[in-house]
Amino acid sequence: MHFCGVNETVQAVIHYSLHFIAPAGVAWFVDYKSWKRIYLIFLATMLVDLDHLLATPMFDPDRCSLGFHPLHSYYAIAAYIILFFFPKPFRYISIGLLMHMATDGLDCLMMNLNN
Repeated sequence: MHFCGVNETVQAVIHYSLHFIAPAGVAWFVDYKSWKRIYLIFLATMLVDLDHLLATPMFDPDRCSLGFHPLHSYYAIAAYIILFFFPKPFRYISIGLLMHMATDGLDCLMMNLNN
């Protein structure tokens, strides 16, 4: 799978950087005094990927997670947006989940552009 000349390895580096490194920067931007706690909340939102265990096969590099897995459904994404309007720490959970969905959405876009 290639995206504008980017090979699978580079795409994986982009994907996992957006899942694990970028949230640290966002956490610092949101509240530099509590960024470590917020970053841990962001990392905890990765548990949303447990819904991949319900799929057969569990991992398919040519499958878009958005709209396929229950916690990656458009209804779930709408709930994550609504969650943003609740007080902390729900707002941080919302931000973490929405960053996760955006990262997975970028993967879907790259996959569609490559096909």
